[in-house]
Formats: sequence, C-alpha cells, structure tokens
Amino acid sequence: MVTSTLTSYVYQDLELSNTMLVTILLAAVFLGGKQPTRQAMRRLLNPGDFWGKVWLYSPHRQVWSGMKRALPPVVSRKVRSGVRTASKMMLGRSALRKLALIKFLRYKHSQKHGHHATKGRHNRTINLYRRMPLKTLSRLWGKFNQMELPIFLRKPLLGLYIWMFGCNIEEAEIEDLKLYRNLGEFFRRQLKPHVRPIDNEHILTSPADGKILYYGEVKNGILEQVKGVTYSLRGFLGPQTWTASPQVQDVSHISDEDYQKVLSLKPGNELYHVIVYLAPGDYHRFHSPATWTIHHRRHFPGELLSVNPGVARWLQGLFNFNERAVYTGEWEHGFFSMAAVGATNVGSIKIYCDEELETNTRTKHPEYTYFDKRFTTPVEVEKGDMFGEFNLGSTMVLIFEAPSGFVFKVKEGDKIKYGRPLGTAP
Repeated sequence: MVTSTLTSYVYQDLELSNTMLVTILLAAVFLGGKQPTRQAMRRLLNPGDFWGKVWLYSPHRQVWSGMKRALPPVVSRKVRSGVRTASKMMLGRSALRKLALIKFLRYKHSQKHGHHATKGRHNRTINLYRRMPLKTLSRLWGKFNQMELPIFLRKPLLGLYIWMFGCNIEEAEIEDLKLYRNLGEFFRRQLKPHVRPIDNEHILTSPADGKILYYGEVKNGILEQVKGVTYSLRGFLGPQTWTASPQVQDVSHISDEDYQKVLSLKPGNELYHVIVYLAPGDYHRFHSPATWTIHHRRHFPGELLSVNPGVARWLQGLFNFNERAVYTGEWEHGFFSMAAVGATNVGSIKIYCDEELETNTRTKHPEYTYFDKRFTTPVEVEKGDMFGEFNLGSTMVLIFEAPSGFVFKVKEGDKIKYGRPLGTAP
C-alpha cells in the first residue's frame, strides 16, 4: 500500500512529505513487528529466491497449497467442494469436461515432452520478468534514497536497516547516524582509513566487499555466472572494435572460442574470471583489484534484472542482459577487464575517473546497444585505489589474463572484504 501510494505521488508530480512517509514506514514496522518487516525488506531488495522458484508453480497451485497449510483438512475439503459446485453452476458440466480434457492433453504432452514443456514455461517466465518496469522502479528507488530524512528519524530508520542487513557501522568514517541526510549517503558511506589493509603479497585482491559467486578459467569463450549456468564472453565484452559512437552489438559472425583467441593472449597465459556479488548490507564502494592501466570504457545500457545468487542460478546469460560499464586495459600479465554490473534498485553506477558515464537514463535503446569511450590519456590506477560506487548491492566481474596455473585464494560462496587476496601467479 505504501509503495503504490508513493508511486502515484511521484508520477503525478505531487509534493510528498518526507516526514509523513518515514512515519508511515515506522508505523508499519511497529504494527507489523520487526521480524516480518525484516523478511519483507529482504525479499524486496533480494528478489532472487522468489524469481528463482516462481516458474515452478502455477498461481492456482500456490493458492491451493497455501489454503491447505492455513486451513484444517476438513475445512479445506469443504472449500474445494464449494468451488467445484460453483464452477458447475457458472460454467456448466460440458464446459468443465472440455477443460478437463484440455488439462489431460496438456499433461500427456508434458509427459511425452517434459523437458521441452518445462523449458517453454521457464522461457515464458523469463520473458515476463524481463518485461517488468525494473528500470523505472530503480529510478523511483533512487529518488527515495535521495529524500532528506528528518533528523529525529535518521537514527531509528538507519538503525533498522543496519539491524536487518548486519552492517558494521563501526567501520564507517562517520558513525553518527544523524549525520547521514538520506539513505543514499548511508549506502555510499566511506570507511575509516586502514580498516581494510591492502594485501601486497598477492597480485590480485578483491575489488569490493561481497560474496564469491564463481571464479576460474575461461574456456572456449564461455564463463560461468554460478556453477552450471553460463554466459558468453563475446556477449559480455561485445565486439573488439573501439570507436566513440554508439553501436549495436553483433558478434554472431564469430564463435565464442574464436572470440577468445582474438584477444591474443601471451604465450603460456590463460584467461580467468572472478565474480563478486555485493549484498545490500555490504560496503557499496569498490576499488581497483590490481595495478593496471585503463584504455577503454564500454557502456551497455541494458536491463536491471536482479543479480541475486538465486536469479543467477535461474537465468542463464544474466550478466549479458544487464546494464554494465566495462573498463578494459592492461596489467603486468596482459589483458585486464573490470566491469560494474547494475541490478534492480541499482540504476546508478558512478565511476570516479569517468564523469561522462550516465546510467539508468530514460532514453530507450535497441537491445545490445553499447557506447564506447577511449581515454586519450590512459588512466593509471594502483591496487586499492577507490574506483567507483553503487547505489545498493550489485556485482563486480573481473576478466584477466595471467600465467597458466594462476592460483586462486578463495572458494565459491566465500565472504570477502575489499583488499583481501583473490589470487596470485605461480
């Protein structure tokens, strides 16, 4: 109810009282209870678990299963019987027999072509999900984040967020919650100096706080977003042409394997990648994972699907759909790429060395459109340098060339802090 009211006010360009809004939110917490509110907020900000399973169930099945859990067996049977009786009265027996026949034929078809039928339902759900106005919702969320909070409500509201997502406010440079004017400032809070020492013994460190979704060697131009679910290297980086004008990505003329070969890796080197997922409670700035030189930026103004691990397990090629800013260049071992991938409620990606970058704009572009920028003066960055920030949690993808046998110091699912070692050359 609060969300729909907020949306209607924004679209009608009416002035919304910040005090009234946060008061309603606090009232909802106290009336509904902390635990239900915590669960609801986590589902709202991390919809991956929901979208990862929704395609398995039809709406009527969810209704009946919920009814069976909520009602005693006797009452549930009575309700079912009443629904059947009402259906007979409204539709007639002949219509019901036709519906039963249709269901039976669908069942036989799914038994005979089970894999294809399931895949068809799965693809329809993906298409439906991609049609949702997630970019508009993310812009609304961004406006909500910038709304100035009354001073007397900053501590309870931000304290609630800290409690829900387990933020460590003691690491923040500013610990007094009353000094954060809005939620956005709290998301982008800076840490105290030296609370995260940069590891100098390993050549590659984590660019952000988060969880390791996947890491490993890139084989035949295919990367894994989670174990068993892949995406294409050529789809993620786009054509290997670097111009200043907007282009439409078309790499269908080259295979994934050939695309990787065109990168011209040095003899004895291989291509590797690491994916770090930032949850809503994590520190939202990201840093350079190594000492390298940036030559080029490619911006894909794509979609803003959730990058929650639940969605990553469900939606193949997720990172190729989403809006992302890909920075490419060189480090001591050759090719190096660092990409900031947007997500639901993360329309804003800010890069400190690239003020021209604008993300989640209202302009609509054809699918696979991208914008190139070549830095006339290459940008030198040191390991640990502050690189950019997200509005909420999202994902960092590193794709880099390194000597064969590169040793990773992390495992899939590990929680990691920025500056901690990711791996080193043998």
